[in-house]
Amino acid sequence: MTDKSALVFELTCGDDTRAEAAAQALAAYQAEVIPLLKTLLSSAEVDTRWWATLTLGCISHPSVTPLLLRSLHDPQTEVRYCAAIALREQPDPTAIPALISFLGNRDPMLARLAADALAAIGTAATPALIAVMENGSYREVIHAVRALSRIGDYRAIPALYNALTHDSAIIQHWADKGLDDLGVGTHLFHPE
Repeated sequence: MTDKSALVFELTCGDDTRAEAAAQALAAYQAEVIPLLKTLLSSAEVDTRWWATLTLGCISHPSVTPLLLRSLHDPQTEVRYCAAIALREQPDPTAIPALISFLGNRDPMLARLAADALAAIGTAATPALIAVMENGSYREVIHAVRALSRIGDYRAIPALYNALTHDSAIIQHWADKGLDDLGVGTHLFHPE
């Protein structure tokens, strides 16, 4: 049995401590283990898909993002959460359209994690988030304004300013916070 095969066995053994150690060890192989992990994403076992997703989230390689996006659509909630967290930890602008589509998800935690991942991507996500602010549903706008407020991109000022008049106090709060963090409305004066 090769080292990688032994680590895959440990990853899928059902013992969280051993699986965590195996995930870290497998991630050290970087791109070399991506095909193995891709195979594990097709497992019937939820735990196996979760650990494969977690391990992929520790690998810095362009081919990881499509696999994490695949896990973002997994039938099991915990796998989707793991994928969204991994996308937050490894921000990739190519994930923006998929993450935007999750802002209105009925699962508020998944929508929040998608917004967190968009905020981690940063200014590349600003135009898509502004579009959501202008045309999105109430649920989508809540997550978009929160992400925009965390990004701190001056291009978002008009959208954040318009959100101050929204009926929702939570949308107003995040718009106000985003504008405040950008220094909009700050009065500078010189002491005499």
